Amino acid sequence: MEKGPFSVEWLAQSSRGGAREMPGESRPEGSPLQTPPSVPADSPREREAAERPGHGAVSVGAAPGRPRTKFSAAQLQELERSFREQRYIGAGEKRRLAAVLNLSQSQVKTWFQNRRMKFKRQTQDAR
Repeated sequence: MEKGPFSVEWLAQSSRGGAREMPGESRPEGSPLQTPPSVPADSPREREAAERPGHGAVSVGAAPGRPRTKFSAAQLQELERSFREQRYIGAGEKRRLAAVLNLSQSQVKTWFQNRRMKFKRQTQDAR
């Protein structure tokens, strides 16, 4: 079945490294489309993630990027204590917590954002 120019199938195949011809171009009858190279099951990203302390392996179907951080009990205790004192973290406190807990400032910032959303859901559910 011939797929039209810029059909979903054509775009999906071309983004995976498959069909390299432009829509409207013809290829000789019987010439196969290029097949995408196979990706090894144990990719370098998965190996790096598994070696990093506090990080798990990349799950199947997960978006590319940093794997989920598994906070220790001590880190969670300190983050929760700080959250109880003030729901919005300032730059100085963010730097201090990041240094004390051996986390990046963006991890601390993201934890506070997620914790505020959890707090909001909990207070809405209590009504």
